[in-house]
Amino acid sequence: VQLQASGGGLVQSGDSLRLSCSISGRLLRNRVMGWFRQAPGKEREFVSAVNWTSTRKNYADSVKGRFTISRDNAKNTVYLQMNSLKPEDTAVYYCAVDEEARFGVYMSRSAVDYWGQGTLVTVSS
Repeated sequence: VQLQASGGGLVQSGDSLRLSCSISGRLLRNRVMGWFRQAPGKEREFVSAVNWTSTRKNYADSVKGRFTISRDNAKNTVYLQMNSLKPEDTAVYYCAVDEEARFGVYMSRSAVDYWGQGTLVTVSS
């Protein structure tokens, strides 16, 4: 199983970016897909997750109302639309898969089976 994230870049405060993560390989149908991020000198933190049917989504408080997660199961791809970006959103963003939906959309690092390689998002003020 491989996860390939893309879409990061350097933007200004208030701008938008859309991250994508394509997944190849055999996975369980009921998997939860999500995003984490890690800023310099900080631990990797949860950003957002979505269940298989896209009926349940979860967001970190810091991104609620600004970020939107979505997925296309036919394309095995998960997206993160990031609007109104702030300098504190600067981080490496990692897509993640929990094959067994251990905690549903309340995804934790311990539940992740597969990680993407990360894509850097830098927001300048």
